Amino acid sequence: MSKRVPVVLKQTVNKLGQNGELVEVAPGYARNYLIPQGLGVVATPGIIRQVEQRRAKEEARLAAEKAAAEARKVAFQTIGRLSIAKATGEGDAIFGTVTTQDIVDAIKAGTGQEVDRRSVTIPDIGKLGVYKAQVKLHPEVSAEVEFQVVAQ
Repeated sequence: MSKRVPVVLKQTVNKLGQNGELVEVAPGYARNYLIPQGLGVVATPGIIRQVEQRRAKEEARLAAEKAAAEARKVAFQTIGRLSIAKATGEGDAIFGTVTTQDIVDAIKAGTGQEVDRRSVTIPDIGKLGVYKAQVKLHPEVSAEVEFQVVAQ
């Protein structure tokens, strides 16, 4: 049985690894496919150090993004209750619906922060009242925003 060769991938390879990963492959696979196709390079101590430095920078960037999302979550919690005005009929029923865009506009007016409407999840709203919406700020961080639907 032959020895495995450490290779650093330059591109993502299906069923093998992501860009920048250190993988061990058969010598023939590395020599005949990965290296000639420009998909990987043989791992030397210098290249391994570069990969580790790149990985450390990426982890720091992800940690900074998560910290920023946590700060936005605290800002959303401190704003209190947002108001959305809708036309109403009998029995406090509203005409139309409250959309995620309405929530995004209220958040922008209340905090001045931009939020993607696709990251907002709201319950079914048919009457005036107080509701809560979930805003996904980061894959690991979501905030709850309380809003009140009032008569126009």
